[in-house]
Amino acid sequence: MSTTTDIRGSAAGPAAPAPQDRKRMRVRFFTAPRLSKILITLVLLLQVYPFFWLVTTSLRPAKDFASGNPLAVTTSPTLDNLTRAFENGDIPRFLLNSALITVVADILIVVLGMMGAYALQVLGFRFSRLVLGLFLLGIVVPVQVALVPLFINYTNVGLLDTYPSVILPQVGFALPMSIFLFMSFYSYVPKETYEAAALDGCGPYRLFWWITTPMSLGTVATVVFVNTIFIWNDFIFANTFILSTEKKTVPLGLQSYLGSMGSTDWTATFAAVSVTVTPLVLAFLVFSKVVVRGLSGTSRT
Repeated sequence: MSTTTDIRGSAAGPAAPAPQDRKRMRVRFFTAPRLSKILITLVLLLQVYPFFWLVTTSLRPAKDFASGNPLAVTTSPTLDNLTRAFENGDIPRFLLNSALITVVADILIVVLGMMGAYALQVLGFRFSRLVLGLFLLGIVVPVQVALVPLFINYTNVGLLDTYPSVILPQVGFALPMSIFLFMSFYSYVPKETYEAAALDGCGPYRLFWWITTPMSLGTVATVVFVNTIFIWNDFIFANTFILSTEKKTVPLGLQSYLGSMGSTDWTATFAAVSVTVTPLVLAFLVFSKVVVRGLSGTSRT
């Protein structure tokens, strides 16, 4: 019985993959990890490019920006725009006003939010769930509804054009979410922790300051960082209740760069914006890990 041999032998090239194999290769390429990396890269580009363009434009000569492509990157950076930005506006005053309002509002939001959540979640009392529901209703109330009543009340009591006129509504509208975040954290703290502290002689106040507060630092950082972004960038409250130039915040101060003397110095405006967003960028770099742990719940004990 004779046998046949393949005349191509070992010199023949590798066989082409079958259609089913090609389909499997395409399926393996579009896996969840690969798609996640692609999506994260796109989101990162969308987030980073505006900030990169802002910084490069703030260093671009005014004539180059006016006559060339506004999206181009300059090859001859200059600091003249930064000098004009400080000459055309009182940037240190704007930063100081925003910092004062933000710091005071954050302190009140954290302290009142922690106390409210502690009373509702840890201590508990009759109708506590009803009180919680009333607090959470504040999340769905738009801030525009309160502008006219607040303006009238501030005028009657003499609070118009003061720092408290901006701080108080910021605290009031931020409290519902802050209480909700602190309550979510307190719900994960074992009751045995409070019972053991109570057996050692700790009263409600000592439980709050010496037991609950140190364990809440991750949530505190999250609440502070999230509210700082909104308070620092707030325009509607400051524009409604602040009337004098010396009390203007950063958003109001940046508004003065637009249309000044019938024209707009765009490169100086971008330089001013770059200076004013720097504190937020630094805060994000400092608190980013703590905020992520607070949101993911890894700081819960």
